[in-house]
Amino acid sequence: MNLRRRKGRPGAEVHTSAMNDIMFFLLLFFLIASTVTNPNVIKLMLPKSSSGQSVSKKTITVSVTKELKYYVDKKEVTEADLPSTLASYKSLATELTIVLYVDRTVAIQNVVQIMDTAQKLNIKLVLATEPK
Repeated sequence: MNLRRRKGRPGAEVHTSAMNDIMFFLLLFFLIASTVTNPNVIKLMLPKSSSGQSVSKKTITVSVTKELKYYVDKKEVTEADLPSTLASYKSLATELTIVLYVDRTVAIQNVVQIMDTAQKLNIKLVLATEPK
């Protein structure tokens, strides 16, 4: 077994300085991207306009108690008046989202009726839950 180094044989070398630069730029990119994804981090002072219309994204809460009392933004509404009340909110905002709070003892049929009403009015609906 010949363990001596042969002359003229090229040595194997790996230069990692270019890879270090790439890893640094990737790390910098992900740090900046993670800061931008959270809208609460960057505070902007937006200009004011009295004649311009803004596209409003509004969220309203609809609550149903175990006694089947309906509340829209903490105002009590009858079950029959719920579609007209939601339609009036829909006319005020272009993109409306309903956050639906329902007591766990309420029958699923009452929840489905509210979901159907939101679907007919083309309103997005989110069912609120409690974390475990």
